[in-house]
Formats: sequence, structure tokens, C-alpha cells
Amino acid sequence: MDQTIRTNAPAREATPHIEPGPGGPRRLVILGATGSIGQSTAEVIEASPGAFTVEAVVGGRDAKALARMAIRIRARRAVVADPAGYRELTALLAGHGIETGAGPDAVVEAATVPSDLVVAAIVGTAGVLPTYAALEAGRTIALANKESLVCAGYPFMETAGRLGGRLLPMDSEHNAIFQCLGGRDCSSIERMVLTASGGPFRTWGANRISAASREEALAHPNWSMGAKVTIDSASLMNKGLELIEAHHIFDIAPSRLDVLVHPQSIVHGLVYFQDGAVTAGLAPPDMRIPIAHCLGYPDRLATGVPRLDLARIGALTFEEPDMERFPALRIARAALDQGGGLPTVLNAANEVVVEAFLAGRIPFGDIPRRVGAACDAAIADGTARKPASVVDALGVDHIARERTRASLAS
Repeated sequence: MDQTIRTNAPAREATPHIEPGPGGPRRLVILGATGSIGQSTAEVIEASPGAFTVEAVVGGRDAKALARMAIRIRARRAVVADPAGYRELTALLAGHGIETGAGPDAVVEAATVPSDLVVAAIVGTAGVLPTYAALEAGRTIALANKESLVCAGYPFMETAGRLGGRLLPMDSEHNAIFQCLGGRDCSSIERMVLTASGGPFRTWGANRISAASREEALAHPNWSMGAKVTIDSASLMNKGLELIEAHHIFDIAPSRLDVLVHPQSIVHGLVYFQDGAVTAGLAPPDMRIPIAHCLGYPDRLATGVPRLDLARIGALTFEEPDMERFPALRIARAALDQGGGLPTVLNAANEVVVEAFLAGRIPFGDIPRRVGAACDAAIADGTARKPASVVDALGVDHIARERTRASLAS
């Protein structure tokens, strides 16, 4: 199967990576353009006319949605990861002067076209290779694909340090922490706290959570997200993955990372300093805010987000997470503490079992049980070794996926 880029417009010569001049548009690449982050990114772009040019947009399988997005934000190139969508994408973009491509190689090529910022928002491990390719090419990454650091955090951060690459955290919690730090390193930090809404099951008993339906798990009280992230939020696995991401992106010890349940989703992160001061990042639960921060950084962009009205909200409440009712968070914390390749195994197994839950093959309560079993098996046979490279990490990922799929079939 052809996995190289194919175009319906003349290819452009590569140009050096340069910063835009004062007042000039910033060149963007959007990986995962058809997902919820991609949609919100488009809204931020539209709210700042003339501030951006979009060099490339990448989608997964939905050629129609990708074509609409490419036309909407006037992208110069559109690439669909599934080669089967190439013909439809090309037909839909005929006459628009937008280059088209398909397949994994085309995705990587799109990720590395000359640009000033790459929005990395492909969900899951599928986003690891293109995000890493962009990092290796010297691009600044606005990171919404937490799996890149959960699966391959060590080689990612080693490469970023060696090349002087910049990762701007786009997840709302990490972006809030980033803003709270104000450019400081973590030497004066006692601890960082990521907040969790608690999801749809915050007040449910353990038995009821275990038997929750697909529809119940997808009914997030505060955020509109894709199915996989929403299920992870319901189990609190998402918060565990975010702890692992924070460990790498902020270079902070796992012992100094905490989670606090905050049902209103107004406080997204807190930083406790050694002098006793605490800085909190507050914002409405709207992804356009951290996206705008990354797209405009170090400047600020105007957004149409409704402003935070604390008087109307009235009260902000907090509680400790319950590790008994939400064992996924406990399992993720254990993987972070052990390190090595265990977070890679955790992420791979979780992707497989969440897919199985969404397909109706397993109950909700099986998600943490099966992920925990995959982690135990990897520890027992040495699979959870520290990945030496992104390729090595993806090899560990593959073994964990195959083992988890086999357990589902047995």
C-alpha cells in the first residue's frame, strides 16, 4: 500500500525554519485537526484574522471532516492518515489549490514542513511518531497528545534537551501549571497539583461505577472531548496519564505531584512554593484558553470565551481522590513511581481495553483490572524496561497491546 505523500498541486520548495517577523503571521501545522482540539484550534485561529497561516492539517480517517477543516482555515496541505481516504479527500479539495496526501509517511512529512508551531493533538499512541518527527525537525510543539510523553517520555525529553526543542503544554492542567510557574524552574517548588473534575461517577459507589454503561461513562459533566479521553476521565486514568506527562514536561519528581478533585473545573492546576505561597491557574473549562495561550505564546490572543465570574459561581470545592473507587489512578501512580517502560505498558493496555469497553466487549470495571494485569505481567517478564528510543518505546507498546488483546480473546 502506498504510504508516501501524493499531491494534486505542485510541491513547494522547503524553506528554512525562521521566526515570523513583528506582526507577521505565525505558521501552524495541526496534527489531529478533525478532533475536539483541532476544532477549538480553528476557532482560535478564526478569532485572530491574519495572525496565522496553516501550512498543513492532518486527520485520521474522516476525509470529509478533514476537507471541511482545510477549506475553513485555508490550509495549504491536507493529509489523511488512512490511505483509503485519499481519493475522497482529493475529490473534495479539487479546485481549492490545497495539496493532499495520505498514509503514515505523508503524516510525518506534514508534521515536519517548515512552521513556527506544531499543534500535536492526534489522540493516542498514533500521535507519537509524527510529534517526535516534528520535535527532531526543530519545531516548537504545542503538546495536546499526552501519550507522546507517557509512552516515550525519556527519549522525547532527551531529544528536546539535546536539540533545544520547546514543548508548550496544551492540556488545560499542564498549561495552568506552566502559567503559574512564570518561567521559573522547579527548584523552589514543593509540589504541583493537577485537578480532576471527578467525571460523571464522582459520587457513585464502587459497584455502580463497575457496572456503568457506555452512555453513562461518556456523559462528562464539564468538558466536551473525544470518546477515548472521556472514558479515561470517567475512570480517572486520564489524570494518572497527566501525572506522568507532568513528570516529564516539568522535570519534577513523582513524589512532588498530586491530584485534587475539583468538581467545578475552574482551578486547573496549583503550584506550592517552598515559602508557603500557592499559585493557582483559574479559567472557565474551555480548551480555547490553553490553545490560545500556546498559539500566541509569549503574547496573548483575544478569545470569545465567556469571562470567569467567581461571584456567580459562588463556591469552589475540593476533595481527595478515592483510589478505592477509582483504582485506575492508583495503578497509574504506581507506574509513574516505578518508571522505566511501565508507563508505556500502562498506556498501551489502557488504549486496548478502552476500545474494548466502547465496543461493548467488557464492563467498565474491567478497565483498571485488565490494565493492572498487563502492568504486572510486564514487570514479571522484564517487558517494562526503560525505552532507549522512541522506536524502543513503540516496541514495548506493541508487546503490551498484543498481550492485552490476547487476554481479551481468552
